[in-house]
Amino acid sequence: MARILLLGAGRSASSLIHYLLRHAGAEGWQLTIADVDPAHLAPVLSAHAAYAQAVTFDIQQEVQLHGLVQQADIVISMLPALFHLPVAKACVQYRRHMVTASYVSEEIRALDGLAKAENILILMECGLDPGLDHMSAMRALTDIRRRGGRLTAFRSYCGGLLAPDSEGDNPWKYKFTWNPRNVVLAGQSTAKYLENGHLRFIPYQQLFARTTPISVAGYGDFDGYANRDSLSYRAPYGLDNIPTMLRGTLRRAGYCAAWQAFVRLGLTDDSVHLSNPADMSWAALIESFLPAAADSASLPERLAAYLGLDPDGAEMQRLTWLGIFTEQPVGLADATPAQLLERLLTDKWRLQATDQDMIVMQHTLEYELAGVPHRWESSLVVLGDDATQTAMAKTVGLPVAMAVRRLAAGLITQRGVVIPTEASLYEPILDELAADYGIRFEEHEVSLEPAVQV
Repeated sequence: MARILLLGAGRSASSLIHYLLRHAGAEGWQLTIADVDPAHLAPVLSAHAAYAQAVTFDIQQEVQLHGLVQQADIVISMLPALFHLPVAKACVQYRRHMVTASYVSEEIRALDGLAKAENILILMECGLDPGLDHMSAMRALTDIRRRGGRLTAFRSYCGGLLAPDSEGDNPWKYKFTWNPRNVVLAGQSTAKYLENGHLRFIPYQQLFARTTPISVAGYGDFDGYANRDSLSYRAPYGLDNIPTMLRGTLRRAGYCAAWQAFVRLGLTDDSVHLSNPADMSWAALIESFLPAAADSASLPERLAAYLGLDPDGAEMQRLTWLGIFTEQPVGLADATPAQLLERLLTDKWRLQATDQDMIVMQHTLEYELAGVPHRWESSLVVLGDDATQTAMAKTVGLPVAMAVRRLAAGLITQRGVVIPTEASLYEPILDELAADYGIRFEEHEVSLEPAVQV
């Protein structure tokens, strides 16, 4: 009997929880779900009381964390990223396996030797992005290499968006399907990638102004912006010598240009508290970021002039739609600009009960085979059911849950700090997602050999 502990039951965990409950009885698991407010789990767990329980949990309570980890065999962390390290350390201390969807930090990577010595697995980056991007990319790379292909370019983009039918009159065509804070603070480090053998760096101040148009058949146009450090994935993918390597994030066309206005204005800054009253209006906040008025121009006109935007253009329409020129109170006292923006967007970009979200992922791999250039394109589109069973929850939670099921059955032998780039990890997950959930990549390959002139 495997004892499984899930830490965190937020919006990305719904599909994970349903999968674990679906299989717990047959697999003989005992499931404990620990969350800061587990009351919302009562309706879900009521039919599974024999093998599932929920407990109130505070990650700041170290004694409680250690007690829960000690009582488990496998720990799943769906907590915010900054809390994975104490969980990982506790797992090493008590020789418990750990699985999560989040990026490997340098601090957790440093636990690799200890994890191997204790014969435990710390499986990370096993969600959507990172996660399914690794799995699908490695499947394609393995196939190309098997046929003797030489990789020359790797580009991968992913985005959590709104399904077209749920976009309505929202000019951003976006709502939150995961942690709003992460969206507001996205990209706040220099992006690094390779292009035709040359290093490229994009500082945060320019990130949303340097985008690439991406088109996905049947779903329209998107903007892609570079994501974090693409260079760090050359070694795990076996692409140390590839000339072009880029991983990025997708947003609907036009989103990035409007978001760049927030960046330039300073509203994504999370480093300084403003000493503002909670009843300060959004109009007053925006005015405070602008130079003193020299004429009688309206606030929107002044902002447009300051940022060099068309007063009647799409960027200003998106900003106006959010209500930043109104008397609406900012609602938080002594906050950072990023905290105020997050509060505003959480209200404006909240998923409604019947909204459907959408996950879009696209890989483009270029390679040479027998001297002929080829391109492999792989696309994944997943639609959510509603505001609870979202596409984000499915694509983040299901790969984690499937890995846990195989780990509990003794089918995963890797130890140490691992990401799912080995076929023994990713093939069963990709196969189960396709067979049982219809989550599969659409792939096609074309030869770029020039036509013969006659």
